[in-house]
Amino acid sequence: MDSETLLARITDYASRPDPYPLYAELREAGPVVWQAGGNCLIGGYHHVAALLHDPRMSADPRTGGELGHKPPFLRLDDPEHHRLRNLAMRPFGPPHSPGRVDGMRGEIRRITEELMTSFEPGRQVDIVDDFAYPLPVTVICRLLGVPHEDEPLFRAWSDVLVTAADVRPDADSTESDKAGDQARIEMGGYLLELAERRRGKPSEDMLGAFVNEPDPALRLTQEELAETAVLLLIAGHETTVNLITNGVLTLLRRPDSLDLLRREPHLLPSAVEELLRYEPPVHMRERIPHADIDIAGTTIPRGTSVVLALASGNRDPKRFHEPDRFDPARPDNQHLGFGGGIHLCYGAPLARLEAQAALGALLPHLGTAGLVQDPPPYRQNAMLRGPRHLHVQF
Repeated sequence: MDSETLLARITDYASRPDPYPLYAELREAGPVVWQAGGNCLIGGYHHVAALLHDPRMSADPRTGGELGHKPPFLRLDDPEHHRLRNLAMRPFGPPHSPGRVDGMRGEIRRITEELMTSFEPGRQVDIVDDFAYPLPVTVICRLLGVPHEDEPLFRAWSDVLVTAADVRPDADSTESDKAGDQARIEMGGYLLELAERRRGKPSEDMLGAFVNEPDPALRLTQEELAETAVLLLIAGHETTVNLITNGVLTLLRRPDSLDLLRREPHLLPSAVEELLRYEPPVHMRERIPHADIDIAGTTIPRGTSVVLALASGNRDPKRFHEPDRFDPARPDNQHLGFGGGIHLCYGAPLARLEAQAALGALLPHLGTAGLVQDPPPYRQNAMLRGPRHLHVQF
């Protein structure tokens, strides 16, 4: 009976500081763990990875009977997902070329150094509000062409949308869904207006690239442009904030790992991959099969809400040696931190670049830093798990 409440217990705010014992319970309970609300949980690495790549698993909420507007490409299936994702990725640059993201290296370094000027000895700072949030927000604003002074406006919309996007123990709609729909409409309208100002006026930003696409076959409709711009703006900073903050928290809790990285900074890219495994910014993804699926002798009927616990798979001892140990030099680290399959995180290169720049800049200072509160207060969202504040004394 306890296994039927696992999702409710995992998403309970009391579990936010350390959900990993519950993930171990999930893996022990079996490949498929049915929940009281009629949905099921899957937490083993190999099963989660297989289902992320299974074309029978739909990301579209309408597959489960939900009505509503057409979702962004993150929640669509191929071939429509493939078309919109490719169109959204075009302004980033052609495949296998440096493109816009690689061209941001110097800018990311400069923004990071600018934010670091307030980190003075004896001062207490909030890693979230003073560093981990403003860095990716500034970067994505410049990439998209969003005025940074409008940040309070879209932050409020983002908070509402992130709350609505959380995984819930049951499938009932709530007031947060309605609020999320309203925030999406308002944010989409705001971004469309910004894009329209660039029509016929060449610009270096992505909104300008979208609205001035010369090939009619490659243009986004108004609705597609609004949904894509909202997705890029939110996804361009929300998960990176968690990745950077979880990284600082992990290193301050593990002085040996911190000392290793300070001595051998060339391990930083490997350490970021380990953070994506050990303390991932995204813990769960929901999928809905559009055909019956058999998992180790258990049939999951079509239309069932299936919660794939990525963070549980990342700690699966059947895949990773000593999975509960943080190892900055871990080999063969094929984690699920960016998901997998056709929906593998399209912003992964930018997130890696920002996390490496942020942690690299912080490393020289963290040796004399201490946590003011451990565990820190966490965000409400269980799917996008990370501290809401992380106060550090330098």
